[in-house]
Amino acid sequence: MQLIRSLLFNIFLYLGIVIVFILALPTLVLPNRIVLYFGKFLALYIIVILRIFLNTKVIFHGTDNLKKEKKFFIASAHQSMFETFVLQAPIDFPIFILKKELLRIPLFGWYLKKIGSIEIIRNTTTKENLSFFDKVKESINESNRPLLIFPQGTRVKFDDRVPFKKGVGRIYESLNIPCVPVSLDSGKVWPKNSFMKYPGNINISFLEPINPGLEKNIFTKTLEDKIYSEMEKFS
Repeated sequence: MQLIRSLLFNIFLYLGIVIVFILALPTLVLPNRIVLYFGKFLALYIIVILRIFLNTKVIFHGTDNLKKEKKFFIASAHQSMFETFVLQAPIDFPIFILKKELLRIPLFGWYLKKIGSIEIIRNTTTKENLSFFDKVKESINESNRPLLIFPQGTRVKFDDRVPFKKGVGRIYESLNIPCVPVSLDSGKVWPKNSFMKYPGNINISFLEPINPGLEKNIFTKTLEDKIYSEMEKFS
């Protein structure tokens, strides 16, 4: 039965993504805000099909923490493809940091460029990477949109507690604005690189903002402790 549920969910997931991408094609020559609305629609669509095919409810906690500051960035745990889509439901039009390879994917990469995503070449030193933090700061200063980053650097299993990448501390130091941590347990329902999806609700917690002013390494450890401590409540 779970195999059939997973099959139906995956069919409707990828079919929905393809249809939305096709319908959104005209927006590539329109203001980027219109493309962003399609992203929010896709997030809501995935929440609906999770409920229909997997009987899974997405539960948001602490969304008031997104309203406490005018300028902030968001640092989220990363366990699944789920959060790259669904976090666009409660967060208004986030700016993503992503690996450069994603921009080369036909159609998908075009949309990522259109919405102002910021690329980084991982595990190497390049001219582009040296100016990376300047690009992030410039993008946030010129926009009313929050930055969304995944400080674990890649998708990990729900039970894994990998150290956060040092880059999140440099972003925090460079932007000098509050950070809203996000803890979640999507990996229990939607594991990375897995066809199978499993029963159980998905919790997403927006935690109390961490104000600017900490030394970057202290911030990184504080962020890591907050996110992992909250995840223990979901175990």
